[in-house]
Amino acid sequence: MFGLLKRFWVVAIVVIALVAAVGVVSRLRTFFDSDKPYTTAEMPADAIKPINTKRVTYEIVGPSGASGRVSYLDVNGKTREAAFSELPWSVTVSTTDPGVLANVVAQGDTDALGCRILVDDKVVAENFASGRNAQAFCLDKAA
Repeated sequence: MFGLLKRFWVVAIVVIALVAAVGVVSRLRTFFDSDKPYTTAEMPADAIKPINTKRVTYEIVGPSGASGRVSYLDVNGKTREAAFSELPWSVTVSTTDPGVLANVVAQGDTDALGCRILVDDKVVAENFASGRNAQAFCLDKAA
């Protein structure tokens, strides 16, 4: 027996250490109740209500008889397209996100066209274009 221990003493020490570690870890888990599954509270939490609603308004201005197309970004950053047959044209999107990338591009069959981006009724970007089939572009990176 002593000869067997002399040959495999390292393996015996490792096995004893593993058994001791398993015993200590299992005792600590039951001591801090981490072995029990998570349970929710008795009453559900109140619904979170948005408190800072931001309104972003895109406006296209020009002669009243103009028609054309407009592309703008919604609150999720997806491109939306629309046609206009009468100016002024506008659309408003609302969000509770802290920041929105606002972008609008319009092209019409007129010699003068303009765009505006308003955040909570304050003009943050404005641009006017002139020329044949005018195209106006407005961008606000921190609406």
